[in-house]
Amino acid sequence: MTHRAPTGSRVPRWLRVFLPGLLILVWLTGAAVGGPYFGKVSEVSSNDQTTYLPESADATAVQELLGEFNDEDAIPAVIVFTSDTELTDGQLQEIDEAVSQLPDISGVQDDLSPVIPSDDGLAAQSFVPIGSDAELGDVVPEVSDALGADLPDDVEVFVTGPAGVSADLAAGFAGIDGLLLAVALAAVFVILIVVYRSLLLPIAVLSTSVSALTVALLTVWWLAKAEVLLLSGQTQGILFILVIGAATDYSLLYVARYREALRVHEDTWTASLQGLRGSVEPILASGGTVIAGLLCLLLSDLKSNSTLGPVASIGIVFAMVSALTLLPAILYAFGRAAFWPRRPRFEPELVAAEGGVPTKGLWARTGRAVERRPRRIWIGTTLLLLVGALGVTQLEAEGVPQSELVLGASEARDGQEALGKHFPGGSGSPTYVVTDADSLQASADVLLDHPGIDGVTVTTDETDAGSAPVDEDGISAYGPPGTPAPEPTTVDDSIMLQATLSDPADSAAAQDTVRDLREAYAAADAAVLVGGVTATAVDTNDAAIHDRNLIIPIVLVVILLILMVLLRAVLAPILLVLTTVLSFGTAMGVAALVFNHVFEFPGADPAVPLYGFIFLVALGIDYNIFLMTRVREESLAHGTRPGVIRALAVTGGVITSAGVVLAATFAALSVIPILFLAQIAFIVAFGVLLDTFLVRALLVPALVHDIGPAVWWPSKLAKPAR
Repeated sequence: MTHRAPTGSRVPRWLRVFLPGLLILVWLTGAAVGGPYFGKVSEVSSNDQTTYLPESADATAVQELLGEFNDEDAIPAVIVFTSDTELTDGQLQEIDEAVSQLPDISGVQDDLSPVIPSDDGLAAQSFVPIGSDAELGDVVPEVSDALGADLPDDVEVFVTGPAGVSADLAAGFAGIDGLLLAVALAAVFVILIVVYRSLLLPIAVLSTSVSALTVALLTVWWLAKAEVLLLSGQTQGILFILVIGAATDYSLLYVARYREALRVHEDTWTASLQGLRGSVEPILASGGTVIAGLLCLLLSDLKSNSTLGPVASIGIVFAMVSALTLLPAILYAFGRAAFWPRRPRFEPELVAAEGGVPTKGLWARTGRAVERRPRRIWIGTTLLLLVGALGVTQLEAEGVPQSELVLGASEARDGQEALGKHFPGGSGSPTYVVTDADSLQASADVLLDHPGIDGVTVTTDETDAGSAPVDEDGISAYGPPGTPAPEPTTVDDSIMLQATLSDPADSAAAQDTVRDLREAYAAADAAVLVGGVTATAVDTNDAAIHDRNLIIPIVLVVILLILMVLLRAVLAPILLVLTTVLSFGTAMGVAALVFNHVFEFPGADPAVPLYGFIFLVALGIDYNIFLMTRVREESLAHGTRPGVIRALAVTGGVITSAGVVLAATFAALSVIPILFLAQIAFIVAFGVLLDTFLVRALLVPALVHDIGPAVWWPSKLAKPAR
């Protein structure tokens, strides 16, 4: 007997052909238009930390004034020359000649500093300004190659400082458009082949995911072009992975519902409609939860956090829409052949005999185990998760030096080490202090009195160097004795001092120095701003910690409210949120131990726990939504305890597949040699697998089964009679 839904039978045949064809054509057009934008993201993105600081931060205000004091907008590169033996006058002359040729390189400006030998004679340094509109990823390597070709073999050269670090970051992010996407898609394709044992179905699912990403990128690109959104390499990488993973997960859910429908409906149009009816609510609820969590980032002070919210939310929207429009259209066009060689048979009698759920297989056996010993299972898994969460006490997330942000070989990091051996660590990356004329000497004295400061100069237009040294007696003059001291440059009644730090500018000791200076000026009630590379790192870390402490509780409350509306209950959502938080704590605890003792990372950015929480809690709740919406559906017909076992047997395979896919896509982030992305990759991949195989497979079903109908309190389902 053929089962046909009345809705499907009333739809004209021409519309059944036209509508899917139109959907496929619209998505193909969007993908064709958006495809070329994968190679153009660098045109609208920036990795400059000061771009993402709050407008109220001191470092932001100083950065805005810097160009007015210097009459130029340049990023300094610190060139360090080292030798195992003392540099001779001839070698220093060769170095000077090589440096003088650098302005021939496009992007290098003319205002070069003289070559300065170190006190031990084993090194020399020069400061080379590079235009802010230049492509640092291209200019810095060209500078390094040019100097290496012109210098003696026994002299080693390093390009470091802000320009060198930025160039290393640009090189690290260079693989996002190609390598990251290729690895993520390859991993997903292999997993889908294993899951479906089919060729056409994985291609259909991947086409859905790639189309969603392409159209999302097209939208984000133009919003960034219009300066509505900020885009960085970090945000771009997360967008790619999140869209591919989420679109694939939503597609898996639809495919599972569609396959179920094909077994009881011979007509593929009717089966498509039933598949949509069964998947639209959990997909929209899941995507809505993720979007709500992401949009909480708009409350962030740090713009690198606040801008991720809308960018990633746009990606999730297109992931949902593609899974609910493009994929059903493709599968309807292929018909049952999409599942070849394992086409689902039309067998309504067998489905009825099975009661609508599998009676064999891993998840049927898991359900029976949960049914026999629910309390023992949920208590045991909870204790196991709590043990793993103890590692959180070992998490070091107070920030890392900028030179450590790139994993693997780094010329900027090597140059910073060489600089610290032979010169004051902060050479080339000064701390800027903005004060007024009346407080100039008092502000300088605070700097001169601090042991973390090696020297102080004041910005001036009247010397070739652009600055004059300051000591306890005031501004010193260049030239013969008796030469008048130059007048400091004044911008809006403000004067800028430059302080050379004794420690490397990106070190913890340098950050302590900046904090000490700010405290000293605050104690003196002086209206002084402290900025520069080190101050930027301090303000970034402080903003990240503020965001973490503010946003995490808000996300929990928002997700809890969404679950209450979705499940029409109070107790069940509270339990789901608690299990997800416990899973997050375990993931962070294990990650801390792995980071410290296996990978030996230098620490973590304060934003790492926040990002890990956003992705794990929002995405972890996804799987609980997939499970619990089916539990509620089954409970309405069969009761809560049988409903849990039936839902686990039906959804076990698809949710596990979705978890493995999402873990694989986030793990792909580790191919980008950036510390932050590598840490997020491990935390989310491990956490998703933990949630998939332990929390959602055992803890939640066992807990719900043990509590019984009361889990739906205060809804009508909580009554035992149900």
